[in-house]
Amino acid sequence: MWNYYFVLGWRSLKRNPILTTLMILILAIGIGASMTSLTMLLVLSGDPMPHKSERLFVPKFHIQDMRGYKAGDDPDFQLTYIDAKNLLRDKKGKAQTVLYGISPTIDSGRKDLPPFFERGMATTGDIFSMFDMPFRFGTGWSADADDAAANVAVIGPELSEKLFKKDNPVGKTIRVDDRDYTIAGVLDTWKPTPKFYRLYGTEATSRPEQLWLPFTNAVSREYRNNGWNNCSGDGAGPGYEGWLKSECTWLQYWVELESASDAPRYKDYLNAYVAEQKKLGRMPRPEKLQLLNLREWLEDAGVVGRDTKLSTWMAFGFLMVCIVNLVALMLAKFTARSGDIGVRRALGASRKEIFHQYLIEAAVIGLVGAVLGLGLSWYGVHILSSRLAAADDFYQIDFKMLMITLTISICAALLAGLLPTWRACQVRPAIQLKSQ
Repeated sequence: MWNYYFVLGWRSLKRNPILTTLMILILAIGIGASMTSLTMLLVLSGDPMPHKSERLFVPKFHIQDMRGYKAGDDPDFQLTYIDAKNLLRDKKGKAQTVLYGISPTIDSGRKDLPPFFERGMATTGDIFSMFDMPFRFGTGWSADADDAAANVAVIGPELSEKLFKKDNPVGKTIRVDDRDYTIAGVLDTWKPTPKFYRLYGTEATSRPEQLWLPFTNAVSREYRNNGWNNCSGDGAGPGYEGWLKSECTWLQYWVELESASDAPRYKDYLNAYVAEQKKLGRMPRPEKLQLLNLREWLEDAGVVGRDTKLSTWMAFGFLMVCIVNLVALMLAKFTARSGDIGVRRALGASRKEIFHQYLIEAAVIGLVGAVLGLGLSWYGVHILSSRLAAADDFYQIDFKMLMITLTISICAALLAGLLPTWRACQVRPAIQLKSQ
């Protein structure tokens, strides 16, 4: 019987093509707008490392002097070179890493590929295991390479294919600003969404960097930070050495703990560290130390802004307006068929059967609207990626979003069809037959 009702619903779409097309378009546009906004919200508010986000932390504490300070100001989101080196030295976490952006020149040595700039990261070897970065070839560098400021590198898949095509380049060299680096490994496809590990200096929607060098090596080459630098007071002293000894914050620091329950212990260590630095005449501001796990860090950084949330609510408000209009159109459509309903009731059809028939017809409209709405959603997401994201493929509709779109569309059509269907069930066969 359900199959029969479905066939009837499909046939009814052809009876009044103009009205049917209008209903489907109204639903599809509402679905397309709401799903596009929802995709953006879900991607930006997602957990890029759900299996360990509660064990990855970012410390924040006041570093600058009192100039420009206002009561209640949050600490800076980056560290100085002095503090980053101290925390790395103490090794109070299971693993820890420091990172900053670089933009050196890559020389392929090929006539068909002139030297080019490449966005990269200066970091430590712990980062690859901390962030579960997969390798296509080789591995990351060792702790000894960090200590020795070795000329080793890890490259991304895009850079690897650009320089070496599909070959395994591990053990070969890559020339970075007139110095050869031995390739220790090649990363496989790794696109955390959002790009949590470096939210300042790049965008949360950008692609991962393609060149990774040891932090100590980059500092020895006096690479400046290609990103966010914050200097207060007197700023940095002369030269690169003055930069390293300054109170300028430019390094992002991450620590991995054995479990989330170790956070209070690590915070106690940070409080003790800050107290020690205050005795040395540093960090004069009233302390407001924070230790944020990954999800708290994303919220603190405002990855999901108010505009994103507001646009999502507005899109679903527009969907509700579309549903109201759909109700009116379905009422007109079902009312025009009251004569058919009267004949069916006279032939023995119960109100329950009439209800099922017309509700399934509404579901058919929702199904067709979902297909068209999915196409509009895909187009909207494509526009989002090309216009609002640094990476063209950052926003995508996956299987989960496909099922959400299908479910919302059918539920919206069923919701819109409840009142018209209930009105159809109230048709009195005797009155309708007399009027025919």
